[in-house]
Amino acid sequence: MMSAAIAGLLTGIALGFAGFFGGFWAFLLVAVLGAVGLFIGWLAESDTPIGDMFRTRSRR
Repeated sequence: MMSAAIAGLLTGIALGFAGFFGGFWAFLLVAVLGAVGLFIGWLAESDTPIGDMFRTRSRR
């Protein structure tokens, strides 16, 4: 398993390369896709069913 510090380091390196070689829009694209990947990875590791994340609270 990769630690959070290593994952953050790799993300920062990827964003740095995207910003340096591709400009602002490449940086923004890498940041957005990284956030989507983070969310999907978090859902995959979570024990919570996906439907529970979008269900509204029931009122009593």
